[in-house]
Amino acid sequence: MTATDDARTCIIFDFETTGLSPTQGDRSIEIGAVRIEGGVPVGRFQSLMDPGMPVSPFIEEYTGISNAMLDEAEPCEVVMERFAAFAGEANLVAHNASFDRRFLEAEYARIDRQPGGSLACSLLAARRLCPEAPNHRLGTLVNHLDLPSDGTFHRALADAEMTSALWLRLLDLLAERGPRDVTFSDMVRLCQTSKADLSKLVDQLCHA
Repeated sequence: MTATDDARTCIIFDFETTGLSPTQGDRSIEIGAVRIEGGVPVGRFQSLMDPGMPVSPFIEEYTGISNAMLDEAEPCEVVMERFAAFAGEANLVAHNASFDRRFLEAEYARIDRQPGGSLACSLLAARRLCPEAPNHRLGTLVNHLDLPSDGTFHRALADAEMTSALWLRLLDLLAERGPRDVTFSDMVRLCQTSKADLSKLVDQLCHA
């Protein structure tokens, strides 16, 4: 997938991992992603991956991913090569993107690659565009905005599917405030804008 600045054309992805930080030795155990083009889902990617270490009972309970399942999975490096081919140079979206960015960069570094596009965070965007939500966890936003869900959480593809629906709803909510033809760069800027400066940014986007 080639790079474009269309906010409705990007890769939404999610990792499940052995823990919280690759700098402390944690690895990815599953990746899921949805490719949207012009606001329409056109492709999906999902794979377990063998991190080369056992996962804790907590992670097994939290994700439903067992050590037995990972013993049959391809190594992380093989899966990430396939994901890199799927993602290409596309812009990327994740919920709580600072977490997923760390694992994406760490896993890409192992195969001598780097993310091709920019990265936006649906959690930060939701904080700006849905300030009335009880909190901005993915599950809460899915319920708050009545987004489609099969009730599965903490599995990579299911979370990526819900995040893609959230991302598109956030773009619609922004459009309701006036801006049209919002670019991916605009959304990255929105994620980096303080709540106090949001109205000023929306006004700028309306007159862009």
